[in-house]
Amino acid sequence: MERERVRIETSPKRVRTYLGGEVVADSTGVRLVWEKPNYPTYYFPKADVLEGALKETGETRRSPSRGDATVYSVIAGGRQAEQAAYAYPESPVGALRDLVAFRWDEMDAWFEEDEEVFVHARDPYKRIDILPSSRHIEVRIDGVTVADSHRPHLLFETGLPVRYYLPKTDVRMDLLTPTEKVTHCPYKGAAEYWSVETPGGVHNDIVWSYRTPVAESLRIAGLVSFYNEKVDVYVDGECEERPVSPFS
Repeated sequence: MERERVRIETSPKRVRTYLGGEVVADSTGVRLVWEKPNYPTYYFPKADVLEGALKETGETRRSPSRGDATVYSVIAGGRQAEQAAYAYPESPVGALRDLVAFRWDEMDAWFEEDEEVFVHARDPYKRIDILPSSRHIEVRIDGVTVADSHRPHLLFETGLPVRYYLPKTDVRMDLLTPTEKVTHCPYKGAAEYWSVETPGGVHNDIVWSYRTPVAESLRIAGLVSFYNEKVDVYVDGECEERPVSPFS
C-alpha cells in the first residue's frame, strides 16, 4: 500500500517493545512503515499498546506525507520516556490512523518473536549472504599491501557493495591501531574499528570486525574487512573500481 512516499506493509511477526521491564506494546499485527528509505518503522495497533502507557504531551509534528502527529510520552515500569511515541489520528493515509509508533532509542528493548532486535527495525527485503571463497584478495593502501588472502568470506548485503572479510593472520595487524569507534547493525551486530597508518598517512576507522556477530552472521566472527570505497582491493590480480555508497 502506498500514498505519496508512504509505503506500508503488514508484518507476519510478533513484535514487542519494553520500557522499565514492562511490555509497552505486543502485537502480531504490526505494520512496517517506510518513513526512511533504508529501513521501516514498526507501527502498532493502538489496541495492542499497554493501557495508560501513552500520555499526550500537547505537541504535534508535521510530516508532508503522513500529516500531523500527536506526540506522547510513554509511562511503564515506573519510568517515563519523554516524547517517545507518536500517532497520526487524522492522517491522509487512512491505514495509519489507528496506529502508534515508538522512538527506537527511547525504549529499553525490542523483540521480533523471541529474538532481540537492535539499532532499528529489520527490513524484510534486506538479505545477507556470507560465502567462503578461494578468490585471491589483496588490499593496498597508499601502495602498501595491508592484507593478502586466499581464504576470504564474501558478504553480500542488499544495497551495499560486496565486503571481503579476511582472517587476521592474512592482515598486517602491525599497521592497524584500534580506535574507540563502535557501530551497530541489526543484521550483523556490534563492530569494532581500526585505523591504518602507512608512510602516506593515517586512515581513520577504515577497518572493522564483528567479534561476536548475531547468529545469522556468525561466519564473519573475528574476520576483518575494509571499506573498499576507500582502499584499493585486488580480486584475483585485478584492481576493482571503488564503489560509490553511503560510506564513500
